[in-house]
Amino acid sequence: MLVGVEYKRAPACDGAPAYTAEESLAELAELARTAGAVVVDRALQARRAPEAATLIGRGKIEEVRARLAGLDASLAIFDQDLTPIQQRNLEKELGVKVVDRTQLILDIFAAGARTREGQLQVELAQLNYSLPRLTGRGVEMSRLGGGIGTRGPGETQLETDRRRIFQRVRHIRDQLEGVRGSRAQQRSKRVGVPLETVALAGYTNTGKSTLFNALTSAGVVESARLFATLDPKLRALDLPSRRRVLLSDTVGFIRGLPIPLVEAFKATLEEVSQATLILHVADLSSPRRRDQIRQVDKVLAEIGAQDKPRMLVLNKIDRLPQDERGARIEAERGAWPAYPVAAISALTGEGIRELAQALDASPALEPVSEARFHFGLDEGKKLSFLHQHARVTQTRYTETGVDVAASVTDSVRRRLAACLVPNATGRSTRHR
Repeated sequence: MLVGVEYKRAPACDGAPAYTAEESLAELAELARTAGAVVVDRALQARRAPEAATLIGRGKIEEVRARLAGLDASLAIFDQDLTPIQQRNLEKELGVKVVDRTQLILDIFAAGARTREGQLQVELAQLNYSLPRLTGRGVEMSRLGGGIGTRGPGETQLETDRRRIFQRVRHIRDQLEGVRGSRAQQRSKRVGVPLETVALAGYTNTGKSTLFNALTSAGVVESARLFATLDPKLRALDLPSRRRVLLSDTVGFIRGLPIPLVEAFKATLEEVSQATLILHVADLSSPRRRDQIRQVDKVLAEIGAQDKPRMLVLNKIDRLPQDERGARIEAERGAWPAYPVAAISALTGEGIRELAQALDASPALEPVSEARFHFGLDEGKKLSFLHQHARVTQTRYTETGVDVAASVTDSVRRRLAACLVPNATGRSTRHR
């Protein structure tokens, strides 16, 4: 059973209306189904302020308890974050297990993490969440010590649990620091190879993984479930100019994403904060698209990526009638004037080619210019490298080697500087 509270004078989000309580409960229902629950009922209470002991009032508690018993429901999920005291009081009053929104999201992440890194990050978030909820287990769990000087109540089970959790948290953080170090080492190795990184970011279930597959043919799992992607994916993407970039797909964001989860997933989200360009994927068909974009902006700011160059990708245009698309796309261009905007359907492929061309022309990526090279007869590897990372426009074989004209990025030019023909470079150009 889902339980929500609608506060009078709901706060606005950056000047936009906040989610209504009904919309929030609908999103909570999707989260519950993703976690494997069967939603049988919903309850909503209007209040001026939360009740300190139980969040909801006494009358609503009695109503929810009766409905839970009548439906034989075994779980109550609250749309708000509960304090440890509120959670304990509600479980006592309702007679069923009670979880809040944060705990539900943590459960989804725990079920979906596949790599060792993802599992460590989820465990760290769960431990940080559980620490304040250990209080109140009571001194009845104390154990007696043995030997001279140890008689008495001894160490309580609460203290033992806390110490063990702190030890485990330190151990996990050390392991995740190792992951960060490994990622930093991999990024430093990529500096020698002219590959820039483009990261997909966006609200959960906006079609990031579908777009990732459409661009790279990676075959990653696509699902309508929330948080279908938890572990980062990284694939090479060849743009129209033959420039090659790395495209990364990471976890989706959501309204009220738990802070412990953001902290725990920083090792993964570094792929976003370290990217050259962020493709912010939004669902054009969603009535809450602007609020979702603001929520993603908020999380990007939390991980230090607020100043990264960004392109807004309006996905799922296939869900809109043809005569409505143009007006809605132009409205979003006006709403986000700071971002270049591309409209696509990752499912049908509409607009994917134009998106690749816009990405290739982005000023955030390295400029492309014309250059001429001469490769000796024993420099086949360098010639192969040029073909992999540039668009070759002319090739001429000579007695001493191969003369090649190509459109190259600055990093490729630096990499092959020894083979560059002096005074033969053309003007810089953008491929559109």
